[in-house]
Amino acid sequence: MKHGSYVVMAAIGLAAAGCGSSPNSGTTTSTSTTISKTVTASVSQATTTTGANTDLRPLIPVPPNTARTDGPDSIGENGIRLHFLVNGAPMDVMGAYKTALQQKNWSLIVDSSSGGSGGGGATYTATNGNAFGMFNGGGWGGTTDIDACAWPSKPSDTSCGHRR
Repeated sequence: MKHGSYVVMAAIGLAAAGCGSSPNSGTTTSTSTTISKTVTASVSQATTTTGANTDLRPLIPVPPNTARTDGPDSIGENGIRLHFLVNGAPMDVMGAYKTALQQKNWSLIVDSSSGGSGGGGATYTATNGNAFGMFNGGGWGGTTDIDACAWPSKPSDTSCGHRR
């Protein structure tokens, strides 16, 4: 038992010596302990309304003979809006656009067309999976404007917005 007591006393002596001054008068010895902690933070993803929803852009076809494209612009409820200025008679352009929508897997809910004497247009309401779209076009003579809007799901306000 005496041997075990000496070992314990030696360990206590070494620990005490480590905490005090060293025998050399110009130096000191100290013991430092590093404590590390792990912090976990939860961050939620925010939806921004400043940028257009790029996931919806591939769902909106560009009409043939497009002279100018404006957008995509952000609209309410995480939707996007594009405007196309198209060279072509409104009824022809909108008929071709209806086909282009169906080729992009849009299912038409409402197909409203009107026209005559060189003018006219159409409005298509459609779904593509959960996505919801409003496509409105019209014009006169050889020029057609199309406003195309899409949302990730049916919005409470389906107005497509207007060009700025």
